[in-house]
Amino acid sequence: MVGRPLLTLVLAGALLCVAGAAGAQPEPRSPRNANYTISVSLDTRTRTLAATETIAWRNITKNPTSELQFHLYWNAWVDRNSTWMRENLRFRSIDTQAGFLARFTLGDITLDSAAPAVDLKPSVRYIAPDDGNTDDHTVMAVRLPRPVQPGEAITVSLAWTARVPRTFDRTGAIGNYYFIAQWFPKLGVLEDNGWNCHQFHATTEFFSDYGVYDVRMTVPTGWVVGATGREQSRTTNPNGTTTHRYVQEDVHDFAWTTSPDFVERTARFEERGLPAVDMRLLMQPEHLPQAERHFAATRSALRRYGTWFGPYPYDHITIVDPAFQSDTGGMEYPTLFTAGTQWLISRETTMSTPEEVTIHEAGHQFWYGIVGTNEFEHAWMDEGINTFATARAMHADYPDVYLDRYYFGGFVPWTFRDIRLQLENDRVSAYRRGATEDAMSTPSYRQRQDTVRYFAYDKPAVWLTTLETWLGWDALQHALSNTFRAGAFRHPVPAEALANIQASTDKDVSRFLDQTYRQSAVFDYSVGDIDVQPRDGQQESTVVVRRLGDGVFPVDVQVTFENGDEVTEHWNGEGRWREFTYVKPTAVRSAVVDPERQLLLDVNFTNNSRTREPRAADAATKWSLKWLVWLQDALLTWGLFA
Repeated sequence: MVGRPLLTLVLAGALLCVAGAAGAQPEPRSPRNANYTISVSLDTRTRTLAATETIAWRNITKNPTSELQFHLYWNAWVDRNSTWMRENLRFRSIDTQAGFLARFTLGDITLDSAAPAVDLKPSVRYIAPDDGNTDDHTVMAVRLPRPVQPGEAITVSLAWTARVPRTFDRTGAIGNYYFIAQWFPKLGVLEDNGWNCHQFHATTEFFSDYGVYDVRMTVPTGWVVGATGREQSRTTNPNGTTTHRYVQEDVHDFAWTTSPDFVERTARFEERGLPAVDMRLLMQPEHLPQAERHFAATRSALRRYGTWFGPYPYDHITIVDPAFQSDTGGMEYPTLFTAGTQWLISRETTMSTPEEVTIHEAGHQFWYGIVGTNEFEHAWMDEGINTFATARAMHADYPDVYLDRYYFGGFVPWTFRDIRLQLENDRVSAYRRGATEDAMSTPSYRQRQDTVRYFAYDKPAVWLTTLETWLGWDALQHALSNTFRAGAFRHPVPAEALANIQASTDKDVSRFLDQTYRQSAVFDYSVGDIDVQPRDGQQESTVVVRRLGDGVFPVDVQVTFENGDEVTEHWNGEGRWREFTYVKPTAVRSAVVDPERQLLLDVNFTNNSRTREPRAADAATKWSLKWLVWLQDALLTWGLFA
């Protein structure tokens, strides 16, 4: 017979097992090695945050670490001496009035998993691993009393306060609108070779580990809150505030927003073969007529990206319509993103608002949120792939896109309905401006500030479109979906994406990848000369095509004769020139290199074609024809670039 105390323990254990089985959670999608529990209060009178934070962290590398490294992003905006400020002030003016700046104050920091708890604050120091700027305090290192071994877990608690700045880098406040991002001390990523914890730079974004976020935000009662995750509870406090608790598993960041002016709208994404998603839209009152356009564009991203790459794994998403002049639009965070629009917008689908920006930022839920690449070093793996996919989604769901421009200080739109745009060719002109500035493989934080976006957004989008036209969509889609599925909730590196591209095709793409990713080769093919001579009652036509740049790519040459016949030649693009000769009853009229525009990386399309000049033409006709050919090429190029 079992004794009563033992029986009680057995029954209690059985009940716990049953309860655990009944409430069993799905398997974690991520390693969940960096878990945050945060309580924060917003004082809207002083624009300050007061917070406590507990981090449960596990060492998932092969080596021990004797310290922790934290990102303190808001320290970039406390004065003009941070690396972020120095880099930005080289290219633009920034209002650094004292009332506009941030202020971050670290309170206690303790190692709670030690017995007894250890005060870590005496070991705090600031480091500048990228540029040695001793005035930069965006990376904090904390010495531990003993190394954390591989597989070992520790718990650290921090207390801190911060003044919310006027918006810097999409973070801050204007009026009674607050958007709070990159706001808490956040651990860097420990890799096998040490901490990856870069300083905050002007043009780079973020990198952190996955975990569970449990965050309580206390704001004035009646203010609407949007945040990463789903709201779990809402508690009204006696002092006129309300605490909103949001929880989200398997994410690598947490952002939130609050305002009394938000108008909430909800909708649902449902698509056969994909998980359903609840959509929540926090809208500025003056933009309410555009609500359905935001939902439709979000559906487009969830549908297209989910089909092409892999399904969106969360059952909710929050869309934030930022306040006027808040400078917080067009940014991505896990399960939440900011779009961007205006009171006056075109009724047509244009290149700016709200469709394209909404698809792009919703698309970052896949290429950034789910695939957690290192944006400090390999920004192209989220921004470039996402820019390419945005254009594809726009082409699929919004095929008629027009050029738009905003006048009178950017407030009044004008849509040029006679200029339709091909968004799959978007970014071409920007890429050409920076084609030789750097290589895509250069770590993003080391690229020139005024050209880094060429290699984060423009070149990779054009590069991927070239790969699609060359290899075919099926092959490229297979490569990208493999990168997505294998990289989900991990930190994949470029070598994995490049290997997937090669594995998707039987063509050898190694040379192309070397030239376009590891180098900055310039591609420029042209039609050099068309010469016609009579020969034995026939016309001998000679067409010379040239490679003017150092980049090599296989191209087709389409030759058209006076009687309308066409011949397509295939050139491997190796030599500096190639000559094609034809002896026929009719002469060659024109020639075009790369007639299907496979090589979007060609820096000059205007020299890709040539029409033969009639021999008998007088001077006026000759120059008129020259001008018309130039105009034709210029118009074609404008239609592509615009």
